[in-house]
Amino acid sequence: MTEAYLVSGVRTPVGRYGGALSGVRPDDLAALVLAEAVARAGVPRTDVDEVLLGCTNQAGEDNRNVARMATLIAGFPVTVPAMTVNRLCASGLSAIILAAQMIRSGAADLVVAGGVESMSRAPWVLAKPEKAFAKPGELADSAIGARFTNPKFYDLPGTTSSMPETAEELATRDGISRVDSDAFALRSHQRALAAIDEGRFADEIVPVETTKGVVKTDEGPRRETSLEALAKLRPIVRPDGVVTAGNSSSLNDGASAVVVASADAVRRLGLTARARIVDGASAGVAPAVMGIGPVPATQKVLDRAGWSLGDLDAVELNEAFAAQSLACMRALNLDEAIVNRDGGAIALGHALGSSGSRLTVTMLNRMEREGASKALVTMCVGLGQGVSMLLERV
Repeated sequence: MTEAYLVSGVRTPVGRYGGALSGVRPDDLAALVLAEAVARAGVPRTDVDEVLLGCTNQAGEDNRNVARMATLIAGFPVTVPAMTVNRLCASGLSAIILAAQMIRSGAADLVVAGGVESMSRAPWVLAKPEKAFAKPGELADSAIGARFTNPKFYDLPGTTSSMPETAEELATRDGISRVDSDAFALRSHQRALAAIDEGRFADEIVPVETTKGVVKTDEGPRRETSLEALAKLRPIVRPDGVVTAGNSSSLNDGASAVVVASADAVRRLGLTARARIVDGASAGVAPAVMGIGPVPATQKVLDRAGWSLGDLDAVELNEAFAAQSLACMRALNLDEAIVNRDGGAIALGHALGSSGSRLTVTMLNRMEREGASKALVTMCVGLGQGVSMLLERV
């Protein structure tokens, strides 16, 4: 069995909802990072065996297999196949894990994998009535996520909970306070701003040309954020609750991609292997506490790799909510000093389908900059799942 290596990784800036990237189609964002990822790796496009892209919404311009559309727009040969992957928030990370599995199984030598989401451009969708020519049914904003819920879910515990409700459930269960959640959110902004100011994201970001100018920087981090400002925000779920807009991730736009290569492809094409994808794993949890999903997924992948939590030098944990992140960190006994050192989704934003691959790109650069040997990328998934991936620097 051959090994799977990351040889390049890029991402767009993460745009705010209705912000600088809202005028750019998701298939164009995806095409940009696909082209740049192979260019930076020095990989001939004709040698790419497959393109895998995660995307969560797929209700608008990201329909019709956005991976294939982006591959064609990016100028790949028509002979290069492409597939869109959907595991909600972990779509991009799952695409990378699938790419590594293809390579380890011998099914491919070179795979470009990543994700894309434009929540700004996610359309309103209208349910079609069962009876021909009848009035339209439910109208839903597809950016929010859940829509046209199966009535059977109302009899299944937690399956109709909103994402903030699941985070509030974890906060109650694990005794996570509003003060701790706000402090975590502030730290995310402070770390992200420090990373931006010190140019730590410069090598991973691909500038995006828009009709209003070139976008080079993540839009989410707020310099004016303070504990006092966060404390003034109203709880979302209940009056005495923990979860607020300030300690939650936001709706965002962005794309990211990596090139995954076999050992043979690295030698044959003279590529630079930057990290080995050791393994990836997914796990299911109760939908009502979906945010704890990274815990069993991480335990599973560590067991398979023969690693322990103490072996990890760096962790990228998707910050869906501060309460959810703190619950996972406490359950895994993670040192906050190695988790999201450049900030996380509360500050940078959460462009759903791209977030897992964005975390991977950021981790790749963190490992090289920090001298980290072993790393974890992990995230929760709506409806009760977790996905984790281990990396080792080479």
